[in-house]
Amino acid sequence: MSRVQQYQASFSIGEIDPLLYGRLDLQQYYQSVSSAKNVIFEPQGGFSRRPGLKFLLDLTSHGAANSHHLVPFEFSSTQSFMIAMTALNNQTTIRMHFFQQGTLLTNINGSGNNYIDYSVGTLYSASTFDLAKLSFTQSADTLICVHPNFVPFKVVRGGTNTTWTASSLASELTVPKHAFSLSTSSPSGTITPSAVDGTVTITASNSIFSSGNVDQFIEIDNGFGRARITRFNSATEVEAMVEIPFFDTDATSNFILETGYEDAWSNSRGWPFTATFHEGRLYFGGSASLPSSLFGSKVGDFFNFKSAEGLDDDAIKITLSTDSVNTVTGLRSGRDLQIFTTGAEFFIPQGDLDPITPANVVAKSSTKRGAKPFIKPQAAEGGTLFIQRSGKAIRELLFSDVELSYVANNISLLASHLLVDPQKMALRSATDTTEGDLFLIVNGEDTLGYRAASLQHAGQIAAFMLNKGQNIVAPSHLVTDGVFKDIAVDIDDIYTIVKRTIGGATKYYLEIFDEDFTTDSAVQTLTGFSGNTYGGHSHLDGKTVKVIRDDIVDPDQTVSSGNVTAGGQPTTYLEAGLDYAVEVVTNPVELRLPSGVVAGQRKRILEVTPNMYLTQNLALNGHALPLQTIALSGAGGVSAFTGKKKTPGFLGYSRDAQITITQTQPVFFTLLSLDYKVSVGQ
Repeated sequence: MSRVQQYQASFSIGEIDPLLYGRLDLQQYYQSVSSAKNVIFEPQGGFSRRPGLKFLLDLTSHGAANSHHLVPFEFSSTQSFMIAMTALNNQTTIRMHFFQQGTLLTNINGSGNNYIDYSVGTLYSASTFDLAKLSFTQSADTLICVHPNFVPFKVVRGGTNTTWTASSLASELTVPKHAFSLSTSSPSGTITPSAVDGTVTITASNSIFSSGNVDQFIEIDNGFGRARITRFNSATEVEAMVEIPFFDTDATSNFILETGYEDAWSNSRGWPFTATFHEGRLYFGGSASLPSSLFGSKVGDFFNFKSAEGLDDDAIKITLSTDSVNTVTGLRSGRDLQIFTTGAEFFIPQGDLDPITPANVVAKSSTKRGAKPFIKPQAAEGGTLFIQRSGKAIRELLFSDVELSYVANNISLLASHLLVDPQKMALRSATDTTEGDLFLIVNGEDTLGYRAASLQHAGQIAAFMLNKGQNIVAPSHLVTDGVFKDIAVDIDDIYTIVKRTIGGATKYYLEIFDEDFTTDSAVQTLTGFSGNTYGGHSHLDGKTVKVIRDDIVDPDQTVSSGNVTAGGQPTTYLEAGLDYAVEVVTNPVELRLPSGVVAGQRKRILEVTPNMYLTQNLALNGHALPLQTIALSGAGGVSAFTGKKKTPGFLGYSRDAQITITQTQPVFFTLLSLDYKVSVGQ
């Protein structure tokens, strides 16, 4: 029997997949944990209790159960918003609530309402629509929204924060044409163009034209001339835009009339899947009838997608034709225009940084991983994050100077178990050197009614702390009393929609992560202290909640008529909300002794010395550390402990000898490292 000192100075790998528990040869094993629930890892190596959730709005009566979508809107460097969209019960109206820095904007457009409604009009294929399929892009004060089932629309912020309008783009879009059912005919007689190029008048010797020929084509059989009809004058005369110059202006009978061209997008053909702005153009990608096509508007004329003379600023249309199905799922304006499809990732190269034009546009396939539909790719430091088509991996699309193309690295390789049918994702960029980027993925809900082993993270958030400069990817999983349904980031504010059960009824609450909160769906009272009873919690009626007063945790309360009762009168704040468990379990101890591994031997942890920072409560293997006394009632705040606290007295041998870090009270903690002694038996 021997005793060994062990020190884990970093947890920067985060939670690892159970399939890696046997990989004692990996250095990452010794910087990771086997489970990390409701904590956020720090780029410096430690981890902290995740922020609590501040309650903002009950969206249940606004149709959130039908479908919903959170859309960030950045108006300027100082003003940004979050739009909470829900589908009303008629399933053709979108209701929009607007939030700024966690505050609901009221009296929108002077109407007295806290929202605006927008009717989507005729649907393409179904009697209902799913707002989760909505995609968006923004330019200045205008948000462009697209959905495969209805006409694109725009949301515009007016002169004040409470002035908003939503309107269809049906009257503003110049829709391109596509030959869905191309047919040709050779009418009798002759045609005579008035010029060989440009806008011309074409005169026929017989009555061969009709008003339905607009946007159809006339082509000379020998290839010397092709023109798109732009205006019908009479049965013997039309105006046209020449695409291939005519050989001369002589009359010819050697011509054909191409018909079958119709609007590329419509209520009978479907509408674009996704959108982005890139170098002065608005791009639309995919539709039900043209899933592999990409359309770019005229430069500076964002809603004009109709091709003309092929000039450099003209509209663009390309089709991603390869040996696999490439339904466009996402677009991103980055180093190049990046195109994500179900079969591969493409980009449009720009040699010598030349602009994209109809003459030089070409889509190059870079990687063949495929992206999951209707999950918007996120811009990260130097690359683009996307969910692989199967939903089992997070990949980062990066340009490789060595290969002169893009690569799609798997950044979730060590924690793929945390991904269960991803539905939404968002990225909160680091705002200072003390934090990393936080990449958040909402997993799909377990519709089977139970949490099978393969679905244990269903309805949770997989949270990846990223620090590219240090090559850090540290995942954890976030759990609440309910199911996470949506997530979005407004600069550094993280909004989420949570499905909860309150009083036997299903509720959909909009909440925001707040570092000043340590409970969920919580409300804080900051002023007007008088007595012990405080209201504002009717959204949690009948639920048992934690009550925290000036950092003191009072006995649990059941919310009644929106009220809770504290153990005393607060002096600085009172918070009441749902508790959430914090649990971090270290990997089974492996000491890497000169004599070999001890994985199969019985071990006992004799003592643990955690290194803490501004910690108010911490427990190791169920034993609360004596940092200070946190009274159940009384007055005054609780100081936070920084330093090391030796904790002896752990009993019992096991094959794993793991340390479980929890909390007995919902207050703040940060753990920097663990120093522990291990006794090795036989």
